[in-house]
Amino acid sequence: MQYRALAIEGAWEITPRQYPDERGVFLEWFKEETFAGEVGRRLALAQANISVSAVGVVRGIHYADVPPGQAKYVTCPKGSVYDVVVDIRAGSPTFGEWDAVVLDDQDRRAVFVSEGLGHVFMSLEDGSTVAYLCSTPYNPSGEHGIDPFDPAIGIDWPGEARDGSPLKPFLSDKDAGAPSLAEAEESGILPTLEATRDLRRSM
Repeated sequence: MQYRALAIEGAWEITPRQYPDERGVFLEWFKEETFAGEVGRRLALAQANISVSAVGVVRGIHYADVPPGQAKYVTCPKGSVYDVVVDIRAGSPTFGEWDAVVLDDQDRRAVFVSEGLGHVFMSLEDGSTVAYLCSTPYNPSGEHGIDPFDPAIGIDWPGEARDGSPLKPFLSDKDAGAPSLAEAEESGILPTLEATRDLRRSM
């Protein structure tokens, strides 16, 4: 596996080694020992999720209260998505910045998102399947969202699907009604850089 730190502290791109033959392909998409050695921490597994999305579907920007936070290890075993990590940690030097990786069924990359970061993706084709390993269980009262089209964040969303056709974004009512980053900061519900570092030190 090859690990590459993204522009946002606490986020990583992981590219697995694939073993193709006449039967198909085999790969290890997560390996705890390698992960801990590269990232410098363990990933406690509390829940595993799968979502299937039509082309153009946008899921996020989602994040969880810190503590306890929720780290995610994300891959796309079928289809393709434009996966984005956003620094929403108040007090961070890269607050409001983002980085992106295309996750698909060809390179079979994964992204690791540490606690306190925002996560969002756009499906680039029908049936895109995303698998998540999560460090804590889903907690509706501690989960929040930010507008994925907030111009202050300025995510450069793809204009074309994987087949070259124009993309039309589609969001849930909840995600479409999410506050801007500034509104979330003003309300005091964003994680802080200090809180995420305190959490990391306690692991």
